Amino acid sequence: MQGKVVLVTGGAKRVGAAICRQLHAAGAQIMVHYRTSTGDARALVAELNLQRPNSAAMVQGDLLNAGALSALVAQTIGSFGRLDGLVNNASSFYPTPVGDISEKDWDDLLGSNLKAPLFLSQAAAPELRKTHGAIVNIVDIHAERPMRGHVVYNIAKAGLAGLTRSLARELAPDVRVNGVSPGANIWPEGESVFDEVARQRILHTVPLRRVGEPEDIARTVRFLMQDADYITGQIIAVDGGRSIHL
Repeated sequence: MQGKVVLVTGGAKRVGAAICRQLHAAGAQIMVHYRTSTGDARALVAELNLQRPNSAAMVQGDLLNAGALSALVAQTIGSFGRLDGLVNNASSFYPTPVGDISEKDWDDLLGSNLKAPLFLSQAAAPELRKTHGAIVNIVDIHAERPMRGHVVYNIAKAGLAGLTRSLARELAPDVRVNGVSPGANIWPEGESVFDEVARQRILHTVPLRRVGEPEDIARTVRFLMQDADYITGQIIAVDGGRSIHL
């Protein structure tokens, strides 16, 4: 990916940071998007630039503000001169049991997981057409296997799966659009739903009998960006086999 430029949303920490590191190791220049994780973003960019000077930059943005999304693309092109890839990784996640769902929950979860990827992809599309670039969306196995108590999140990720396939048709043949669908990976921060009992119960539904690592997702994103020239409209489950568990 030498000379290629990739914008990664939610790229400052956790899975997003792993994706940034993996694509950077492949030779790409990285624009790290963040919302509030300024310190994490600054540290990651410093780390990447230490490895290869002027190969990473950071951009702040609230993805719920659809009108500001085009600026993320413009700033990426302004910093690096082009755009070859977009990874829609940023995501809100929390429970929304029926009876307690609010319009704010809807706007937040649909906004970060579906609306932002749509409008950011739309803003990026003209430049990606020029560079014959690629989009990778981070979906979730719960788009197909709804998780109890997370109605709005399930809907949002199901929509993102549909968006992935729709954009693959709309942007072909110039731009490839694919998805990565994680199963159990690093546990959410500050999420009480997954106590130790719940974690063990989930682990017993994973045929490979382990929780995934951020690098498992990052390597798949790299494959789709770098080596999958004849793949579009596909969503790869990176879940240790959990999606085939009966």
